[in-house]
Amino acid sequence: MALRAALLCALIGALLGQGAEDIPIDDCCKDGQKHGNENKDCASLPLISASITCRIVQEQCCTAALEDNMCRTGINLAKDQGVCDSLFNNTCETKTTKMCCDCCLLGKVMKEMSLPCDKNLPVSHQCSVVSQTCCLEEASGSKNPVDPKSLNMDESSSNGDNSVLSGECEGKCAHLCLKNNTCACVKGYRLNSDGKNCDDINECLMGLSDCRAGERCINTEGSFRCQREVSCGTGYELTDSNNCKDIDECETGIHNCGPQFNCQNTQGSFRCVPKAKCDNGFIQDALGNCIDINECVTLTNPCHRGQICVNSLGSYSCQRNSVNCGRGYHLSEDGSRCVDIDECKGSEEVCPGHACINQVGSYRCECATGYNFNSISRTCEDVNECRYYPGRLCAHKCENTLGSYKCSCTSGFKLANDGRNCDDVNECETNPCSQECANVYGSYQCYCRRGYQLSDIDGLTCEDIDECALPTGGHICTYRCRNTPGSFTCICPAEGYTLATNGRSCQDIDECAAGSHTCTANESCFNIQGGFRCLSFDCPNNYKRVGETSARIQGSDTIRCSKSCQPNDIACVLDPIHSVSHTFISLPTFREFVKPEEIVFLRTTVPVYSSYQFGGYDVRFDILEGNVENAFDIIKRVESGRFLGVVRQVKPLVGPVETVLKLSMRNLSSHGDGGQNIINVHVFVSAFWF
Repeated sequence: MALRAALLCALIGALLGQGAEDIPIDDCCKDGQKHGNENKDCASLPLISASITCRIVQEQCCTAALEDNMCRTGINLAKDQGVCDSLFNNTCETKTTKMCCDCCLLGKVMKEMSLPCDKNLPVSHQCSVVSQTCCLEEASGSKNPVDPKSLNMDESSSNGDNSVLSGECEGKCAHLCLKNNTCACVKGYRLNSDGKNCDDINECLMGLSDCRAGERCINTEGSFRCQREVSCGTGYELTDSNNCKDIDECETGIHNCGPQFNCQNTQGSFRCVPKAKCDNGFIQDALGNCIDINECVTLTNPCHRGQICVNSLGSYSCQRNSVNCGRGYHLSEDGSRCVDIDECKGSEEVCPGHACINQVGSYRCECATGYNFNSISRTCEDVNECRYYPGRLCAHKCENTLGSYKCSCTSGFKLANDGRNCDDVNECETNPCSQECANVYGSYQCYCRRGYQLSDIDGLTCEDIDECALPTGGHICTYRCRNTPGSFTCICPAEGYTLATNGRSCQDIDECAAGSHTCTANESCFNIQGGFRCLSFDCPNNYKRVGETSARIQGSDTIRCSKSCQPNDIACVLDPIHSVSHTFISLPTFREFVKPEEIVFLRTTVPVYSSYQFGGYDVRFDILEGNVENAFDIIKRVESGRFLGVVRQVKPLVGPVETVLKLSMRNLSSHGDGGQNIINVHVFVSAFWF
C-alpha cells in the first residue's frame, strides 16, 4: 500500500500546474499519512492547500496509512493469539484487519502442513501476499512484526500519462516504467507481486465488461469480447458487432434451386422462382415441369345437367350422358331406362338355406334363427351367441354351434336337466380316498385319521406318520420310540424300569420296596436308578455303630460309627478322627450339563460368629479319595448362621459309574486341630438320564 501511495503521488504530480499554492506533493501525502496514523480517521482532513490535487493526495495517503495500520493489527493478532474471533463484526474498520488476520493464519497453517509458501491459492492478491509472508516468517522462526508497507499489495497499476514514464527502470518492466523507478501495466493488465511482470485482468470475472443482456463475456488476453448466447437461427449469421445479419443464399450460392428456377433471397431464407411460365390448363410442379390440370376434378359442376366432363391435355370437354345402369338394375328393352333385377328368381341361389326377399336395386335374405344378414357380403352368417351374451346362456362353459350353442360343465359338475345349469358331482360315492372323503362344491377332499398324513404325490393315499423321526421325536419318549402304523410306542430299558401310566416316561422300579432284590439278611438294600445294590458296613476298630441299620437304606439315611476307645489306649485317644459315616446318593447321566449340581450337604454345629482369629472355631472341608475325573468339588457356605459343606458335581459323568467320595470335615480352633470327621459318600451314576 506504500507503493500505492507513492505511485499515486507520481501519477497526480502532473496535476499540480493548476494554479494552486506551490506545496510539494510529498508534503501533502506526508500530512495525510500523519493524520491517518494519529486520528485513525480520514473523513475530515484539515486542508493545507487550496489545490484540489493536494486534497486528493491527502485523502488517498491517509486511507493507505489507515489500511496499513489495520492490516498490521490483524497480522499481529494472528501471530500473538492465533485466532481472529474478536474481529467478527463486519464493519469498514474491521474488514481489513480480519482479512489480514485470517490470511496470516492461513500462511501459518500452510507451513505446519509442510505446503510450499508460494502455493497458488484462489484468494485475493493482498491475501496471498500476507499469507506468503507469514508462512516465510514461520519457516525462518522470526518473530518480528510484519510491516504491510514492505508488501506490494497493489492489485493493478495505471498505465498513467507518458509524462511519468522514465528510463531509470528500462529493461526491468514488462510494460511501462514510471519516473520513480517503478513498473506499471497497460490497460487490461495488473502488476504482478514481483513488481515487474503484468498479469491479465479477467474483466468477465470482475464484472468490468459491458456485455448486453443475452450476451456472454469471454475473457481474452488484455481485454474481453461479448458473444451472443442464443444463436441467430437458420438463414442468419453473427457479425463482428454481435448482431444477426441475413444470409443471402442466392449471392453466396448455397441455395438448391434447379436450372429451371431463379433464386430470390428473402429474410432468413430464399425462394425458387420458375424461369418459364405454364400455359392455361397447366400447373408447374416443384421441378418446374408443367402438369395438366384435371378440370373435371378441380372445378365444381364444369358441365350442365345431363352432360359428363371429359378431361383433355390442357383443357376439358362436356359430352351428352348415355344411360348406364348400376348394380341391381338392367337396361329396359327400349334402352331408355333402368329396370330392377329380381335376384331371388335368378338361376343362382343367393340365400342358400334361407328365405330371399327382393328389394329395389337389391335383395336381402330372411335368415333363420341363429343367423344374421350381412349387408356387405349379402349372406347369412352364424351368430356366436356365446360371444354376444357372455355369462348369460350357460352356468359354466358355452360352445358355439352353427345356428345355436351348447352348454358344458367344468370338472366336478354335470349338466342339469335344463341343459344350461350345472349340478355338483359327489365324487365320494366312488371312494377315491384311501381313508376319509369329504365332498365339496365342485370337488372333494381326502382326509386321514390320526397318525397318518395325506400323500403329496396323489393327494388320495394316507401314509403313516413316523412320529419317532419327527424333529420332536427325541422328546416324545423318555428312552426310545418305536413307530407303529398310525401311532408309536415308547420303550424303557430291559431291566430296572417300567413304563409309566402316561405311556411315554420310564419309571424306576424300587426293588428294595418291592422285595424283588437278592440281598441277604446281613446286607442292606439300596435302590439306585435302574437297579439296586446290596450293601454291608462294619465299623473300624475302636469305633462302634450308632443306632441300628435297616434292611432297606433310603437316600437320606446315614450310617455312623463313633470312636470308642479301650481304657489306657493312648493311640486311640490321640486319633483325630472322631467318627466315620456312610451316606448314599443315586445320580443320572446328565445329557445337558450346563452348571454345577449340588448333591450332598454337610451341616455343622459350628457358629459363624465365633471368629477363628480371636479364639473361635472354623471348619475345613476336603475330598480325600474317590473324585473320579475330578468331577466333584466341595465348597463351604453359611446357612442359618452356621457353616455348611456342599458337595457339587462340576463335570458330567457318563454312567454306569460307582465311586466312594471320602470327605473330611475338620474342626479348627486357635489352639489347634479340634478333631476330624470322615464322611463316605457312595455315589452311583446311572447309565441313563432318567
